[in-house]
Amino acid sequence: MEAARQAGTFVVVGGGIAGVTCAEQLAISFPEEDILLVTASPVIKAVTNFRKVSKTLEEFDVEEQPTAMLENRLPNIKIIESGVKQLKSEEHCIFTEDGRQHVYKKLCLCAGAKPKLICEGNPYVLGIRDTDSAQEFQKQLTKARRIMIVGNGGIALELAYEIEGCEVIWAIKDKAIGNTFFDAGAAEFLTSRLMSEKSETKIAHRRTVYTVEGAKKETNTKAKADYVGSALGPDWHGGLELKGTEEFSHSIHIETRCEVKKIYLQEEFTIMKKKPLAFPKAHHKSVTADKEMWPVYVELTNGKIYGCDFLVSATGVTPNTDPFLHGNSFDLGEDGGLRVDDQMHTSLPDIYAAGDICTACWQPSPVWQQMRLWTQARQMGWYAAKCMAAANLGHSIDMDFSFELFAHVTKFFNYKVVLLGKYNAQGLGSDHELMLRCTRGQEYVKVVMQNGRMMGAVLIGETDLEETFENLILNQMDLSSYGEDLLDPNIDIEDYFD
Repeated sequence: MEAARQAGTFVVVGGGIAGVTCAEQLAISFPEEDILLVTASPVIKAVTNFRKVSKTLEEFDVEEQPTAMLENRLPNIKIIESGVKQLKSEEHCIFTEDGRQHVYKKLCLCAGAKPKLICEGNPYVLGIRDTDSAQEFQKQLTKARRIMIVGNGGIALELAYEIEGCEVIWAIKDKAIGNTFFDAGAAEFLTSRLMSEKSETKIAHRRTVYTVEGAKKETNTKAKADYVGSALGPDWHGGLELKGTEEFSHSIHIETRCEVKKIYLQEEFTIMKKKPLAFPKAHHKSVTADKEMWPVYVELTNGKIYGCDFLVSATGVTPNTDPFLHGNSFDLGEDGGLRVDDQMHTSLPDIYAAGDICTACWQPSPVWQQMRLWTQARQMGWYAAKCMAAANLGHSIDMDFSFELFAHVTKFFNYKVVLLGKYNAQGLGSDHELMLRCTRGQEYVKVVMQNGRMMGAVLIGETDLEETFENLILNQMDLSSYGEDLLDPNIDIEDYFD
């Protein structure tokens, strides 16, 4: 007998920002249709307090909500709380873990990405990506005297800043921190904040988090930690007390240009008779051997070995394509994502993708690039729904304006950070110049120029320049005649360009 088949015109897979935004948009466009949202988690990520800061910059909070809240808000969204077992694209059908089948006319895959773990199955290596793993991390941290952070993205940056009461060794493969977001200048500006004592005043976090307590917790055994949770965003540590066992506040040591070579458990390390290093103390030039015993030892490619209580792997993500690839011939991007065109359409008929799972393969605007960030997940989910709706009515639509300019606003170390366009001169070769303005401890402004035109900018602190710079990048006006005046704090640049 055939398993129960449910048919829906539109089926969306994934309860993160991209999937929920896509399902909401479809539900609004087709109030008569049932929109099926398939998600493995009992909570979804919803965008709240959305506001446009400028033409392309947007700010919003992300709330974890029980799935029922979404169904109450939009009754034509039907949630199927189950993982996907298999996709049969030729039959236009997905099979879920609960034994059901769902036939679709149009399908959007928004299953996100999972953390790249330095080594699988080691109890002393934690990956942080979603609420569950963040809580597990908090639990481990309460007992920790020393931890190592590996990675240089947003989560690693925040961890290094937020953790207190335990020694932190931070290993990064780049010359400077935050390489995905910053060049060495901006990193230097932030490092001074990182190394100084933090003021006690905790800033109130805007994102409130609903967590899954009790519900389904017992099914989430360690062996099954296959990272189905959605990605964390910039304030993920807001509700967590990230304190270790020691009484001192902030103690951090950065090892640059290195990666993890090998991880040893205590027993095997003792046999090897190698010399671990003590935590490097400021002002001490000499390096001393470590007298303490640690549960795990990490050997870095620069030859140094440190013992620690555990290691946090925050080295980025890989697109979560696994359940969909078997038996389907998707074209994949170099990063392993599902390739999508400018209508968010994959290489298979009637299948779309949005968010971290996809790789944008259209000819991008010269000042836009894909990054696996919340803002882009929201934009892609929204735009994919528009494209699916248009295709269902036999139309195609123009590329959404949000893909004209890369624009992202976030917070690092309690500074407001705005990234615009080719903010790190990505892909511009050596043919560009940088202009800088920096007031230590207050603001950092960097502009990327090419042939007299502004191509990108990094703004750290309350600079109030984002709208002006956004316009200058979008309209590609020739600014050669202004020279260094562009960044002169005594000249109100906005008067020039209103």
